[in-house]
Amino acid sequence: MLKPIKNSQQYEDALAHAYLLMQKDIKPDSKESDELEVLSLLIKDYENEHFPVPKPNPIEAIRFRLDQMNMSEVDLSKILGYRSRKSEILSGKRKLSLAMIRKLHEVLHIPAEVLIQAY
Repeated sequence: MLKPIKNSQQYEDALAHAYLLMQKDIKPDSKESDELEVLSLLIKDYENEHFPVPKPNPIEAIRFRLDQMNMSEVDLSKILGYRSRKSEILSGKRKLSLAMIRKLHEVLHIPAEVLIQAY
């Protein structure tokens, strides 16, 4: 019977059980398939609570996303509308404005909650 994971031993047991289920040839919509899906959600919930992943620094997120999209700093200037602001933003001398955050979110699809963080 599945139940919430409340401590590290239960977490380790859940991981081991999930691993065993993943080794089987599980049929979709079977009892084992449903069990693995629910177990995965319980594991994810425990991990989110006990091993949170910090949000990236807004400037690092911008640089990373530009790299992912094969875009240059020139492209960032076009997005922001000002060449000088791009270098000030990336150097940390100028903070992102609300309009910039909206534009970066819209064009680069960076979550707004990442962009609004203090840095």
